Amino acid sequence: MSATPEPPALSTSRRPADRKRQLIDRAAQLFLERGYPQVSVAEIARAAGVTGPSLYRHFDDKQALLTAAVLTGVDDLETCTDRALTSTQRYAADDPRRLDVLVDAICNLGIRRPEAAVLWRWNGAFLSDEQNSEVAARTTVVLERWAQALFLGRDDLSPWEIRQLAWAVLSITGSLSVHTTRIPATRARAQLRTLVGRAIALRPATAPELTAVTMPAGEAVGRREEILDASSELFQRKGFGNVGVDEIGEAVGITGPSVYKHFPSKIAILTSIGRRSAARLEAGAMAAGAVTTSPRQLLAALAESYVAVLTSTPDLSVAFNNGAVLRNLDARDLLAAQHHYVARWIALVTEIEPGLPRAEAAITVHAALSIANDTVRMRRGRERPALPGQLAYLMKGVLGL
Repeated sequence: MSATPEPPALSTSRRPADRKRQLIDRAAQLFLERGYPQVSVAEIARAAGVTGPSLYRHFDDKQALLTAAVLTGVDDLETCTDRALTSTQRYAADDPRRLDVLVDAICNLGIRRPEAAVLWRWNGAFLSDEQNSEVAARTTVVLERWAQALFLGRDDLSPWEIRQLAWAVLSITGSLSVHTTRIPATRARAQLRTLVGRAIALRPATAPELTAVTMPAGEAVGRREEILDASSELFQRKGFGNVGVDEIGEAVGITGPSVYKHFPSKIAILTSIGRRSAARLEAGAMAAGAVTTSPRQLLAALAESYVAVLTSTPDLSVAFNNGAVLRNLDARDLLAAQHHYVARWIALVTEIEPGLPRAEAAITVHAALSIANDTVRMRRGRERPALPGQLAYLMKGVLGL
């Protein structure tokens, strides 16, 4: 009997261990593409080519699958880290080949299993406190090991700068999972290497303070705006699926049913939050375009206005984190506005780098956006007044400005 494992396509006779990993991989892909609440156990089973009863022989429920997928991603991060650090032992600390090996290793992980870097960040709200603590502790250890390796000999960096840059690198390598740009792996890997190289050369302590960006005036404060403000705060803190209408009503001093006098559903509240954040971004883009026509200056202004909106209100983070929910709705105007906004960034990158293909420009833009989005989603350093300026600095650095 041959000891060679059967190829993935021949799934009907997989060994139990292979079947379990297959289910985990399919679940992770679906959770990232559509969001945990929108994926059913039946869909996971169908994607893996098994029946529902067969899936339940391996996992008790969907939450158990998410837990396994997140922990498997951490396992992959740890394995990749072990392998990469071992492979650099033959190089001296100042040998440039050592850094090349490390960057190649982390970029390969971003190509091969991008969900390893981002699945937890997107779905931690659906895990228990104990599970989140375990994943956070293990991920922190991995990041510390990468930080020590990537920045060995960088005496010009303080410990907090090294940590911030290590998180930025992880955001860059995981950013391929947050957009739909399709590109051959060799090209994607080469662009990620360029972007990681830009990131690790930065010094966050030198970031200038983010100057005040004028925010557009909102609607007159009324009950509708109060509901949006309270909902946005709750959705960011607890997750859209974990917040009920009664809770929203209580936050603004009314009953749950009274919320329906202003919005027909919780989904309508989320859509309105998305439209409000899109309007703020568009206002920032128009303001930037009114003062400069230079592609470099305009892109820098867009990065600054994006960070200002992201850090001044939960709206943008809530809309981004619930993109899978919005894609399942009839919210074409909102999705079109989001795509148009990102397309403006991509066009500017191609103007700044004329020889850069659009796909590579898209990877660049989404990597820069991921640095800011991940930081806010994970609530890292939000108490520091200097954070907005540092995020804008990191984004502009990765964009090549």
